[in-house]
Amino acid sequence: MARTARRLRTGPLRRRTLLLGSAAAAVGAAATTGCARVASGDVLDRLRSQGTVRLGIAGEVPYGYVDERGEFTGEAPELARVVFKRLGVDRIQPVATDFASLIPGLNSQQFDVVSAGMYITKERCAQVIFSDPEYQMLDSFVVRKGNPKNLRSYEDVVRARARFATGTGYAQIDHAVAAGYPEKDIVILQDQVAGLNAVESGRVDVFAGTALTTREVVRKSARAEATAPFAAVMDGEKTIDGGGFAFRPTDTELRDAFNAEIHKMKKSGELFRILRPFGFTEAEMTTLTAEELCR
Repeated sequence: MARTARRLRTGPLRRRTLLLGSAAAAVGAAATTGCARVASGDVLDRLRSQGTVRLGIAGEVPYGYVDERGEFTGEAPELARVVFKRLGVDRIQPVATDFASLIPGLNSQQFDVVSAGMYITKERCAQVIFSDPEYQMLDSFVVRKGNPKNLRSYEDVVRARARFATGTGYAQIDHAVAAGYPEKDIVILQDQVAGLNAVESGRVDVFAGTALTTREVVRKSARAEATAPFAAVMDGEKTIDGGGFAFRPTDTELRDAFNAEIHKMKKSGELFRILRPFGFTEAEMTTLTAEELCR
């Protein structure tokens, strides 16, 4: 996807969106229970000294999750494992939480870094600082085999008056509403697996997600398929998202050191080799920066 096809957005909802009300409540709870630890000194030196970095994980395939063997994996934890080892921190300690608790948990010292493939948005950039994104992503639909309603864009969904579903907090809510789909009519499901089940059973006509999650979830389905990736249109312009690691606003030196390693891995092709087993394509590697996505 050409960089000229993207638009940096300021809409209220994003895929795996931080729910600001929940975030505020979680921050308040952390403060009142006294569970927050006060950081002191250089955080990278501290991590090197203790030999472990705590990663905030949201339990979402393929970004960060527990596999069938009970082990934490995903594109973000595996990438973090490599980068932090090169920074002198030998062990990662994933801390599982729900997505809405990631930024509050980071800022209340429950973990050191958010490692969940989090989309970089203007709203989140007001609360944390991001590494440059490790990937960029377009949208796609899960539809019945043969795509009987010919649904290839949000505008198609509106014209066909299709029964539309997406996931909790997904940016695809925002994308559908921008195309004219009534928000009150959107069916909100837990995740892409629930979306696949809903399409296969005929409860909905289409489930919207990222190109990565839709193509992976339909891989073994005999009754559903994923549409070709496409850029949603917001305010008349095509959009593209990027996901990265989140750090506390005070931890700029740690973020910068992490970024330096990410840039080396992009240049050498190692980043793609790490992400490829989780379903990413070479077209989803990116030269976008966090600064661009934060605008």
